[in-house]
Amino acid sequence: MKILLDTQAFLWLSSDNKKLSKTARETFLNEKNNFFLSLVSIWEMSIKSSLGKLKFRSSMERFILNESQENNIEQMTITFQHVIKVQTLPFYHRDPFDRLLVAQALIEDIPILSSDAALEKYGVNRIW
Repeated sequence: MKILLDTQAFLWLSSDNKKLSKTARETFLNEKNNFFLSLVSIWEMSIKSSLGKLKFRSSMERFILNESQENNIEQMTITFQHVIKVQTLPFYHRDPFDRLLVAQALIEDIPILSSDAALEKYGVNRIW
């Protein structure tokens, strides 16, 4: 199954954070699943890193590339359709990064691995 990773889920999975649910951990470890990290998540991490809200042991680039390679995580580009879909979304969530992740999950018809229950209001299949 194809699954889109929420930014926080990607970071927590990379560090095996205790905040991960059992379902999230098992889903991630299931080799039948294909995971995607959106460029919007990389953009979000870049902004948080530049503001000092997110720190990496090595460079952010190295971290993302290493984690993606080690865990077979593919990048999901941002398409015109993804961006246009955001226009039609109600404002259940104000975070522009999460709104674009929701649009991608809806357009691509894939679930999103996220601890954020508010995303379900958009009709996406949330795994946690």
